[in-house]
Amino acid sequence: MRRSFYQFLMTLRNPESVEPEAEFANNAFRDQSFPKQEEDYEKLSEYLELNAGYLPAMTIFDEAYAKYKDTDRK
Repeated sequence: MRRSFYQFLMTLRNPESVEPEAEFANNAFRDQSFPKQEEDYEKLSEYLELNAGYLPAMTIFDEAYAKYKDTDRK
């Protein structure tokens, strides 16, 4: 079974890190409305652009999503 982007993102969580991807994951964990079952880039991107004030730059999402897709191919 393929995991969702959220499930992948949770592997990047680290409350003690100041790395942008870890902070994104930490904040997404606290975001009760995050689309936890979503895999689609466009739907996730739209949600984040409209609702994720905690994400300082969409490039952080883009890089995390690229890693997600890379792990999906393995």
